[in-house]
Amino acid sequence: MRICIVAEGCYPYTVGGMSSWAHGLIRSFPGQEFIILAIVSNRDLRGKFVYELPENVVEVQELYLDDVDWCKRRGRRSRMNRKEYQALRSLLLGKQVEWEVLIDFFQKKKRSLNDLLMGEDFFNAVTDFYMLNYNQFVFTDFLWTMRSIYLPLFRTLQMKVPKADVYHCLCTGYAGVLGCMGKYMHGGRLMVSEHGIYTREREEELIRSKWVKGIYKNIWIEQFQKMSKMSYDRAELVTSLYGRARELQAELECPVEKTMVIPNGIQVEKFQNLLGKTEAEAEEIYVGAVFRVTPIKDVKTLIQAFGFAKEKDPRLKLWIMGPLDNDDGYAQECFDMVGIMGIPDVIFTGKIDVREYYGKMDMMILTSISEGQPLTILESFAAHKPVIATDVGDCRGLILGNGDDEFGEAGIITHIMNIGEITQAILTLSQDRQLRVQMGENGYRRVSTLYTMENMLYEYGKVYKDFAASLQLPWTENEAGIVEQQAEDYIGEV
Repeated sequence: MRICIVAEGCYPYTVGGMSSWAHGLIRSFPGQEFIILAIVSNRDLRGKFVYELPENVVEVQELYLDDVDWCKRRGRRSRMNRKEYQALRSLLLGKQVEWEVLIDFFQKKKRSLNDLLMGEDFFNAVTDFYMLNYNQFVFTDFLWTMRSIYLPLFRTLQMKVPKADVYHCLCTGYAGVLGCMGKYMHGGRLMVSEHGIYTREREEELIRSKWVKGIYKNIWIEQFQKMSKMSYDRAELVTSLYGRARELQAELECPVEKTMVIPNGIQVEKFQNLLGKTEAEAEEIYVGAVFRVTPIKDVKTLIQAFGFAKEKDPRLKLWIMGPLDNDDGYAQECFDMVGIMGIPDVIFTGKIDVREYYGKMDMMILTSISEGQPLTILESFAAHKPVIATDVGDCRGLILGNGDDEFGEAGIITHIMNIGEITQAILTLSQDRQLRVQMGENGYRRVSTLYTMENMLYEYGKVYKDFAASLQLPWTENEAGIVEQQAEDYIGEV
């Protein structure tokens, strides 16, 4: 069976999180062929993979959302026929979008996107949308904004999607659109696995953004909602990581009967018998944070909270472990904050194998603004470490339990960007060794029972096997059994 993994902005260009998950999934089913269809911003990232691709990856294709128009204009601009124009209008107005008509329009003939966006058909459709909803605003600004919103989508609709038996999209959005196109043009099955709810994440980003303002935030959000609904409507299966995420998918009009919860899983045994502190380090209290240094992780709040905690407990030392090059500007702002506040004992490690550090930590911390079901929390539990985390995604369920287990509290939950609460949480754990040990053990029992790699791959193996059977394709049994050998080179990297 040939499976096309469709990923946006992650695998195989970044380490950790979704990328580690995707890499492990591919390696764990070596009897199947995989195609990677990767969506990135521009050609500067072309081929810059941070993973050595598994042998069963037979093809990689890249879509650049911010690319030049390679189609040269020849003669007069071609116009849409009536059916095509109505489909375009349905897209802008969001009324029963005729996606298949649009796919045919972009796929059957090479078209200049510049000509389309500057042409009469797009102008007329935008004018209708404007007059119905936004005629109190300046039209020229509105028109240019609509062009910027639809350019990446039209570029996506132009993509020549490779033929596969299964299209496994790692989010909705542009990835979901490609998966829907693949299913429509080549047949096969469509599956969407959301680690975070794409529409909600984009909404949060747009609300906080400075580059788009006023009504245009709403228009962007509505466009992402249209794309997500396209995926939800056409997928055979839509997975999420925890119950609340499944509820959010239903709220966004995903048919409940298509949804399924498959939690994340890790190789628990890979985090056993780790190197601990030296005798000289024994009196210090180490706080570990594992993530890419980016705004969504809210590293600045972490630094400030640690600084205030350090004033009250000088034994504290903070280790920020993860890549620094995903957002160079933000990373520099974090370095500057440490210097300006004069906070000692803050170490930025850059990219590392966290298994060389977990054993030394007394507690782990995650101050994100948005998360799904963080692997770093599961890894911390596997290493017997308590976790402080903001109340986002499934962090509360992981740390406090979802009401269906009796493992006990495995850390402390705080509100987003609440420096006072985070400071107090650090001090609570730093000053009570017995509490740290007990919470660490509670977390270990939870992850060992509910969040193992074997459990996760068993569920995905069943899904792939069912798809293969529905397509009358062969399937090699017990492939997930090789996970222990295959996982070694990606678990624990950040």
